[in-house]
Amino acid sequence: RCVSSVSAGARGPAMLAGGEQQEQEDDFQRFLRRVDDITNLLQGLDSTNPAVEEKNVAETEKRLYDQETSKEEVSKTTVNRTVINTRASVRVFLPLKLKLYGFLAILEKDAKERAKRRKINERLANALKEKGNDAFRKGDYVVAIQRYTEGLKQLRDKQELYTNRAQAYLKMHEYEKAIGDCEWALKCNEKCIKAYFLMGKAHLALKHYSESRQCYEKILQIDPQKESLFKDCMNEVNLEEKRVKDEERAMKEVQSGKLAALSIKELLQKLDRPDQNILYYTAGIRLLTGAVKDCTEQTLFRTNNGFSILKDNEIVRRGFCAKRKNTAEVDLSVSLLVLWQAACAGNEENQRLLLTQPDVNAQLPKLLSSGVSEIQKETLALISLYSENENGRRLLVRHQDLTKWLQILMTFVNSTDARASSAMNILSDLTEEERFKTQCRVMLSTGVLPLFTQLLTSAKLVNQAALVRCIGIMGNLCADVVIRMQMAESKECWQACLKLVDECFGVSASKYQECLFAVLGLMMNLLLESNVIIQYFAVDISGRCMSLLGDKDGRIVTRAVGVLSRILPASSSAVEEVVKGGVVKKMIKVLKAGGQITSNYGLKTLSICTRSNRQAQEDLVKSDKRFSVLLKLLDSENEMIVGNAAFCLGQCLVIPGAATSLLNSNVVMILLKHAGGDATRTSVQENAAIALGKLCVAEPRHIFQLRKLNGLAILNSSMKYVHSI
Repeated sequence: RCVSSVSAGARGPAMLAGGEQQEQEDDFQRFLRRVDDITNLLQGLDSTNPAVEEKNVAETEKRLYDQETSKEEVSKTTVNRTVINTRASVRVFLPLKLKLYGFLAILEKDAKERAKRRKINERLANALKEKGNDAFRKGDYVVAIQRYTEGLKQLRDKQELYTNRAQAYLKMHEYEKAIGDCEWALKCNEKCIKAYFLMGKAHLALKHYSESRQCYEKILQIDPQKESLFKDCMNEVNLEEKRVKDEERAMKEVQSGKLAALSIKELLQKLDRPDQNILYYTAGIRLLTGAVKDCTEQTLFRTNNGFSILKDNEIVRRGFCAKRKNTAEVDLSVSLLVLWQAACAGNEENQRLLLTQPDVNAQLPKLLSSGVSEIQKETLALISLYSENENGRRLLVRHQDLTKWLQILMTFVNSTDARASSAMNILSDLTEEERFKTQCRVMLSTGVLPLFTQLLTSAKLVNQAALVRCIGIMGNLCADVVIRMQMAESKECWQACLKLVDECFGVSASKYQECLFAVLGLMMNLLLESNVIIQYFAVDISGRCMSLLGDKDGRIVTRAVGVLSRILPASSSAVEEVVKGGVVKKMIKVLKAGGQITSNYGLKTLSICTRSNRQAQEDLVKSDKRFSVLLKLLDSENEMIVGNAAFCLGQCLVIPGAATSLLNSNVVMILLKHAGGDATRTSVQENAAIALGKLCVAEPRHIFQLRKLNGLAILNSSMKYVHSI
């Protein structure tokens, strides 16, 4: 089926009978052609070329004569109940041009009347559309269809009425009619995304998989921003096609008498027996689990109502949903969880169906919080089937209220067994979903942060490997601005981070080193914010980082420098303290060791310190003899490093003797290259130009080198930056 063709279902109550409708359409097109012909003749009569004018006069007289003598009945065309006389009567004795212009005047008057009529019809159609929408919201789809149809009788080219009626037809399972209405909507608006979306749904219901995909591909062509919708729709088609094929294959195996297929059905029938002992059901569920080994058996489990065990069996449901479970109820619950793992592993249709069971949806978070290790272990294993792939995560987000899941899963950091790792894996997977991050905001300040700070302050008492993962997850959640802002404004969170740094500092054990590395990363993310709490802790945070600069682990040194580069702008007091503590000398040492990331952070730290602190400027001149380190960094291919190196150099040239120490270097050539270069960051050119200007002001002998390099013009242009400082 071609998605652009018009099906028979399109001819609903709003349409006229097929022959009458086509006759009116043809008549209307003939009328429009006659208007074009007369307009062309008028233009010809006004021609400055006598030959052309004479020819058109003859043609016009002939047409008017034919019209007067014609015995045909006057043709009328009706559009939206407005009557148009396509052959306006004219008198032969009137002047030729007067006849033609009179005809056009009639057309103009008729057009105004039609426009007026259309406004009235549009108001009526809109009112009927709203009535239809109200009926649709109430679930009365029959009435909704009637109202939309009545609206289309008022205004047959209103796209929204077609798409709304198509949506109602979908609810009534009248898929062909829905497709027809979508096709009419596309005649009104060829880029109507809703029409393609609904038509795709209708084709899918009819098992027209390729046609459904074509509709969804059209959506992406019209609006590339709809990629997420496109993926969801295509995934739905793929899953439905796979489901149908799986069920057809499973049915063939049942019909062929395959033992495994028959055993699934028989076991489910036995489990359906009422009023048996709970141990009977537990044993039956375990036997059923052993029988579900592949996709075919998973399909048979589904098609034989395997997921209705809770709904259909009161004893099983009561045992699974009990708040305080006895030993038998625990065994039953564990058996059910293992069965669902077998039924859902790699089977997205089964995963979807399981989450549509109300009792399962309600119990999952309760099972995670049950405190029973066997139940928690199998619940985590079941949830992992969903979280480890994109479609499964979307099912969780769609069917589950995940507002408390971050807090619930975070509690497993206290576990010493595999539950902690499983919980962190699930959380790590879920953070990839934006909707999960949005839901995490709800309980962050009241539930999550108090628990998180408690875990940070108890680092030696919890599962350190899981704590490292947990800190990293919270750092990833900081990509959400709302979450980051709430955490950065938490005084308790900063205190807990500092306490963890203190506990891990100087401890050589790798698990504590990993905790330290993780919490420094979290602090870096939080320092993307700026608030009074951060200002309050700035001196303490920078002091801890200074103590970490001598750590043997280069990763920790890099992150400590990174935290310094972000905390120092928040407090002049912190700048003064780190300068007194010898930060400049330590940064030069860090820069000498190399490493692009560390150099970035180190240069930014030096830039902040030398920008406003005279002592820092003097320390840099003393620590970096003849600016050898900065000159080397000025040759870097990294624009951020070059820009900050030029900035630091420019700040230090106010120190007596600093510019003179550079007389025998190639600094002029380097700065000139950057000042007149085409770096994408304009700050690179500005900082280089400023440094070049300051260099020549502080030591005029550099001007000779500048003149040799024909760089005076660049120097002159740089003076505006120098004076603006």
